Amino acid sequence: MFADKIAIAHKWITAGYSVTIVLRIVGVSRSTYYYQQTHEPQPRTTAGGRPVTEYTYTQDGSKVSDEQAKEWIMNEIEGDGFAYGYLKLTYLLKRKYQLVINKKKVYRLCKELKILKPQRKLKEKHPRKLARNRDITGPNQLFEVDIKYGYITGEDRFFFVLSYIDVYDRQIVDYHIGLRCEATDAANTLKSALWKRKLYGKSELPVIRSDNGPQFVSHLFESTCEQLGLEHERIPPKTPNMNAHIESFHRILEDDCFSRFEFESYTQAYREVVSFMEYYNERRMHSSLHYLSPVEFHKKHCDTGLKPKENVKV
Repeated sequence: MFADKIAIAHKWITAGYSVTIVLRIVGVSRSTYYYQQTHEPQPRTTAGGRPVTEYTYTQDGSKVSDEQAKEWIMNEIEGDGFAYGYLKLTYLLKRKYQLVINKKKVYRLCKELKILKPQRKLKEKHPRKLARNRDITGPNQLFEVDIKYGYITGEDRFFFVLSYIDVYDRQIVDYHIGLRCEATDAANTLKSALWKRKLYGKSELPVIRSDNGPQFVSHLFESTCEQLGLEHERIPPKTPNMNAHIESFHRILEDDCFSRFEFESYTQAYREVVSFMEYYNERRMHSSLHYLSPVEFHKKHCDTGLKPKENVKV
């Protein structure tokens, strides 16, 4: 190492040997040697380079969160881009999603997702199960899950809402709000949803349906489903209609909550989303549920066997 060369040179020079000869042997210039003797090294106070952002701009100037970019990357890898490295994925993101993004950032996102090209050759521990068409005849048969991104104007950052919806009674069984949303959050919220529906120890458990977001393709989430005895199925890329109930809820969340406020802080966003979730579950009427709220319909179904106006097919 460089510091070792300076130390060796100093040792022999102070012992009386020629400065010129010693420095020529160790390969250090005279000016460098004397500079090191008269200047104390300064500790590095920054990581260097530009600070890492949590979003990317589109060509029209809109901000897209890194989590959304990761989801697009995963969708492309599950589809036509299965053989692409990070460089081709960069051009694909630019062309298809109009992102202003460079290959270094795509490399970082791929590294965080652990999908850099050499690693894709590893055999999956949990093979993907594709979603299939189902007839839902009661609660607790199918939960759909997805993530919605919100923007905090006052803090210039995104927040995330992950929700599990029972497609039969349209109730948001449980949800997570945070400045980050990782596989751990998805797994813990799933456990909480099962507890709220008193499903632990039951023989009949809901199927969990998700897209191919990084939270849901992770080994942690798959292992959690396996440990809980749950079947986890993923929709094919570019088929959001197979996750229609949670997508519909996210439109409601956007129109009736996110679009009504320009959030100044995460605290405000958290408070408003919690308030909206209570309103949605307990008071918001659904025409398909005989103009009852999800909680009211669930209770009526358990008490009287009331069914939705139309059969639930997914």
